[in-house]
Amino acid sequence: MIKNARILYVDLTARETRVETLDAETYRKYPGGSALGMYIMLSEMDPEVDPLSPDNMLIFSVSPLTGTPISGQSRMCVTTKSPLTGTAGDSQVGGFIPAAVKCNGWDSIVFKGKASSPVYLYIEGDKVEIRDASAMWGMITGDAEEAIAAELGHRSFESSIIGPAGENLVSYASIMHRLSRANGRNGVGAVMGSKNLKALVVKKAPAVVPEDFPAFKELTLNVKERMAANDVIVDTSLNGSAGCVDGHAAEGFLPSYNWDENIMEDWIKTAGTTITKTVLKERDTCFGCAIRCKGVVDIPGKAEPRYGGPEYETLATFGSYCGNTDLGDICHANQLCNMYGMDTISCGATIAWAMDCFEKGILTTEQTDGLELKYGNGEVFDILIKKIAAKEEGIGALLAKGSAAAAKELGPEAEDLVVACKGQEWPAHMVQFKPNLALNYAANPFGADHQSSEHDPALMAPDDDQNWLWPNMLDTFEKCDRYGVLDDNKAKFAYATQKFYAMMDTLCLCQFAWGPAWQLYGPEELVKFCKAAIGWDVTIDELQEIGERRINMMKLFNQKLGFTRKDDVLPKKAFLPVEYTEGEIAQITPEQFEQTLTTYYRYAGWDPETGNPTEETIKRLGLEWI
Repeated sequence: MIKNARILYVDLTARETRVETLDAETYRKYPGGSALGMYIMLSEMDPEVDPLSPDNMLIFSVSPLTGTPISGQSRMCVTTKSPLTGTAGDSQVGGFIPAAVKCNGWDSIVFKGKASSPVYLYIEGDKVEIRDASAMWGMITGDAEEAIAAELGHRSFESSIIGPAGENLVSYASIMHRLSRANGRNGVGAVMGSKNLKALVVKKAPAVVPEDFPAFKELTLNVKERMAANDVIVDTSLNGSAGCVDGHAAEGFLPSYNWDENIMEDWIKTAGTTITKTVLKERDTCFGCAIRCKGVVDIPGKAEPRYGGPEYETLATFGSYCGNTDLGDICHANQLCNMYGMDTISCGATIAWAMDCFEKGILTTEQTDGLELKYGNGEVFDILIKKIAAKEEGIGALLAKGSAAAAKELGPEAEDLVVACKGQEWPAHMVQFKPNLALNYAANPFGADHQSSEHDPALMAPDDDQNWLWPNMLDTFEKCDRYGVLDDNKAKFAYATQKFYAMMDTLCLCQFAWGPAWQLYGPEELVKFCKAAIGWDVTIDELQEIGERRINMMKLFNQKLGFTRKDDVLPKKAFLPVEYTEGEIAQITPEQFEQTLTTYYRYAGWDPETGNPTEETIKRLGLEWI
C-alpha cells in the first residue's frame, strides 16, 4: 500500500530545513512527480508570483515506485512556475539521482526563498546540510561536479547541477545530472539559479526492497526476451532516440530550415545509424534499466564522452532545423549546452529561428555581433551558445529570452517565423505527420511537449502490433491509414493517451519502457508492478484518473493566471502543406484544427469556450479545493 510521503522543505532565505509528512490517503491521489509538485504549489503558493522571485517554489519529486530495480522506473520531476512559458512548469530527468533521492528516504524536496550567497544542498539519509557553493558559482557543470567531489572527498553521490546559463537566468536553462541528462524544459535551471542554488547532491544508497520480491522478480526475469521481441526497443538499444532521425527522414517528415521544409539534403550524415557506426563510444543507461538507450560519443576536439551524446531532438534542432549536416558541430553544440546548462531543444530551435530571420533580412550582422547566421553554418554554434549562456549584451541576451520573447522585440515579421506554443519551442515532430500533436502542443498546460501523449503513427501499426491499444482495459481507436488526418478519433486518441502519459509522469516511469509505443511492460504489468513493489492494490482506471488529475491541476493553475482557449494556439508554420516521400500532401488547416480542438476539450471534460475544466470535471476528480 502507499505509505505516507516524506517531504523535505528547504528555506534557502533562512537556511533552514524541516520535514513534513503527507498522509497516505492524500499521497495516493497525487503519488509523485508533477502531480505531487502541483499539489504542493497549489496548496502553498500564489500562482501570480514572478517565476524568478524567491516566492516561486522549485520542487523535486519522485514516486512510491522509484528506486526498485526494474527497467524504466528512475525518473524525477521538477515542478515550478516556468520563466519561459509563465505557466505551471514540468521537467523530467532520468539517470540515477531519482533512485538516490528515494533510496535516501525522500519523496519530494521543496525549495523556497533565495540564499544570500551561492549554496548547494547535501543529503545523506536524514542528514541534510546547506553548504557554501561560492567557489563553484560560475563553473560549468563538469567543473562544479569535480569541485563537489573534492570537497566531499568521495564520488559516492548523485547530483543535479546548474551551469552558467542557470546562474545568468537564461529562460530555457536546464538542470544537469551526470553532465548528460537534463531537466531540460520550461527553464527550471533559471529558477534554480534565481535561488542561488548551484546543486542538489545526494549520497548513493541501496535500492528499495520490493514488498513482494518473488512477484517482483517474475516481472524482471524475462526482460531480455521482452526486449528481443520488440523491434522498437531493439532499435532504441542500438541507436537510442537518435534513430528517429532515420525514421522521420525516411517518411519525409524531418523538420528542416526552421520548419519551412520537411527534409534536409544529406540528412544521413546526422542520422542515428551514422552515429552508431562512426562516433559512438558506448551506450549508457539509467538505474536498474536494461534498455541502455543513452548514447555516448567521442569526437576529439569536439565532444568528450563525459558529456554524453545528442538525442534525436538535439540532432534535429542543431541539425536539420539549422540546415546543418556537420555531425561534429552538432555533438559539440550538445556538449556546450550540457556544460553551460541549457535545453538543447529551445536553444537549437531559437538559433534556427535566428537563422531564418537572418536569411530573410530581419536580423543583420549589426544585430548578430557580426556573426553570419546562415543555414548550414554550424561553426557559429560555439560562439553563439557561449554568448547565450553568458547573456552577453547583443545577440546573446536577445536569444537567451527564447524565440517567442525575442521575436516580440523584432516585430510581426519575426513573430511569424516562431515555431512555439505558449512560448516553448517545438520538439522535432511535425504536426502534418502527427496531427494529434497539434492538439497536444497547443493545449498542453506547459507548452509544446512531445512526451505528453502517444504519437499518430501508432494508429497506423499493423494489427498484430497493436497490443498497445489495451483491449478491455482502456479506450480503443479507429485505425488510420494515411498522414495528415485530424478528426474526432484523433481527439479521443489525444486525450486518452495524454492521461496515460500523465500517469507515467506522475509515477516517474520512463516512456521507453512503459509507454504504449515501446511497451517493454504494458498496463497489466504496471498493475502487477504496483502490487509487487509497494503492495498497492490499484486498477488501471485509478491510475488513469491519477494522470487526468495531474493534467487538470496544471490547467487550473494556468486558469488562475488568465489562460484560456485563446492561448491554445499553433504557430503559422503548423499549417504549411508538406509533400512527403509518397508524393502526397499532408496538411492540417486552421478550421480543421479548431473543430478538432473543440472535440478534444469535450473528451477532456473542459469547456469548449474557455478550454478550462468544467465544474463537473473538477468535482469528479476531487479538485474542488483548488
